[in-house]
Amino acid sequence: MFERIEYTVEKIDGDYAYLKNESEPEEELKCVARALLPEEISEGTKLAYEMFQYSIV
Repeated sequence: MFERIEYTVEKIDGDYAYLKNESEPEEELKCVARALLPEEISEGTKLAYEMFQYSIV
């Protein structure tokens, strides 16, 4: 039900980050407001999404 999804930050554009789903590489990039992500992210950062929260892996 609350499965863990791993993403990589592909691009940061102002207040948004574009994330690539590691288990579905052909899927479109997911656009997420940076306010929902850890402050320390940069392009290439690995993230986990679990229980409605993003954390750095």
